[in-house]
Amino acid sequence: MNIFLAMIPAFFWGTTYAMTQFTLPDWPPLLLGAIRALPAGLILLALKPSLPNKADWSILIKLGAINIALFFSLIFIMALTLPSAISGVGMVSVPVFAMLFHWVVSKKRPSRLQAIFGAVLVILAWMLFDPSAISLDPIGLLAMLAAISCIIVGSTITKALGTRIHWWTVLTWQLIVGGVLLSIAAAIHSLFSPEQYFAAIQGFSMENAFGLGWIIMLNTVLGYIMYVWLLQRMTVVDFTFGGIANPVAGIVSGMVLLGESFTPHQYLLMASMILASIAPTLIQIIRKK
Repeated sequence: MNIFLAMIPAFFWGTTYAMTQFTLPDWPPLLLGAIRALPAGLILLALKPSLPNKADWSILIKLGAINIALFFSLIFIMALTLPSAISGVGMVSVPVFAMLFHWVVSKKRPSRLQAIFGAVLVILAWMLFDPSAISLDPIGLLAMLAAISCIIVGSTITKALGTRIHWWTVLTWQLIVGGVLLSIAAAIHSLFSPEQYFAAIQGFSMENAFGLGWIIMLNTVLGYIMYVWLLQRMTVVDFTFGGIANPVAGIVSGMVLLGESFTPHQYLLMASMILASIAPTLIQIIRKK
C-alpha cells in the first residue's frame, strides 16, 4: 500500500515539465520558482505554525538556497527547454551521480551491483541523449545536471540534520526561505528583462491559474507533505519503487498535453533506464527472499 502512496507525489513531480510548457510556456523560471515555493511554504506554516531555533537558521538558509531556490529555478529551466519525457527520464540518473559523489567525498565505495547498473544507466543515457539521434537544448541539459547536483547536496545536508529539527519545520522554512530568495532574484531579473514579467502579468489567463494551482497545491504542498510523511513510515527501498511514477508521468503527460512522440527505439531506451535505476534494489529484494 505504501508503494502506491509513494507513487502519488512522484507522479505529480513528473507532470511538472509538461504542465509548465502547456499552461505557462513564456513565464520566467525565477518567477515560476518563487510562485511555487513561497505560497506553498506559507500554506504549510498556516497549517502547522513552527519557528526554528536561532542556531538552526544558517542550515535552513543553506537548504532553502540549494533545495528550493536553485533547484526550483533549474527545474523550470528544464521544463521550458527540454521535452517532458526527457526531463523525467533523465532525472532517474540521480542514483549514479549520488554514488559517484559519495565515493569521491565520503570514500564510500559502491557495491559491485550498483557499479554495474550505474554503468549500464550511463551507457543508456549516452545513447538516448545522442545529438545525432535527438536534438536537445544544451542549456536544458546543463540545468538537468545542476538540478541533480542540488538533489545530492541538499539530501546530504538534510540527512546530516538527523532529528535535530522537526521535519515539518525543515520543510516549511526551506520553502519560505527559498521562495523569498527566488522573489528577490526575480525582482532583480525583472529590472533587466521587464517584458517577460509584464507579458506574464498582462496576459494572465484561467489556463495560467490552473497551471499555477497544479504546481503549488499538488506538486508542492501535497507532494512534499506526502514525501516527508511517507519517508517516516516506509523503507527507502519501497520509496524507490514508488519513484517509478515520476519518469512515467513525464512521458505520459508529455504525450497527452504536448503531443510529444519518440521512436520505438527511444522509448525502449527510456524504459531500460527506468528499469536499470531500480534493478539493484530489486535484485537485493530477490536475494533476501
